Amino acid sequence: MLDNLLNLVKQHAGSSILGNDEVPNDRNDDAVAAAGQGITGGLQQLLSQGGIKDVMSLFSGNQEISSSNPAVQQVSGNVIQNLMDKVGLNQQQASSVAGGLVPDVLKNLVHKTNDPNDSSFDIQGIFNSLSGGGTSGLNVQSLLNKFKGSLDRDGDGDVDLQDLTAAFSGKGGGSVIDTLKGLFK
Repeated sequence: MLDNLLNLVKQHAGSSILGNDEVPNDRNDDAVAAAGQGITGGLQQLLSQGGIKDVMSLFSGNQEISSSNPAVQQVSGNVIQNLMDKVGLNQQQASSVAGGLVPDVLKNLVHKTNDPNDSSFDIQGIFNSLSGGGTSGLNVQSLLNKFKGSLDRDGDGDVDLQDLTAAFSGKGGGSVIDTLKGLFK
């Protein structure tokens, strides 16, 4: 996965890294590698800190992938630290690179993961890589479908009491029976 992610970072490195006067040309490859490792590390941190809901919401398309998204901010923070530590950029320079790069890379990662015609990334492989193989017995695609599907009645990226309340009140479409059937598919 890391190789494909680095290729994705290279594709989007344009003005953020390659055309950025604040990143020395002889450090462009280092900056691309640091950004790729920072994105991977940021997603791993999210998962290890209990942010599976945030990561699943990113990949489900239920959250906007922008610099204002808390999950994107956390990943960006990791990229900033990597750029400072490994490339020698100051915080302002690293923030500028991350701000222009991370949302674009994550948008494309999600798009490629959800595109059935693109096999460069798959959700199971991503989660297995991020968890060090810890999700290999888990059907991540099925979980992702739950986030995308009818169980999340209020569209907030999780299935909780508000969704159950909406199911019993008839809000959000479908009946309670339809919702319960969704749990056993």
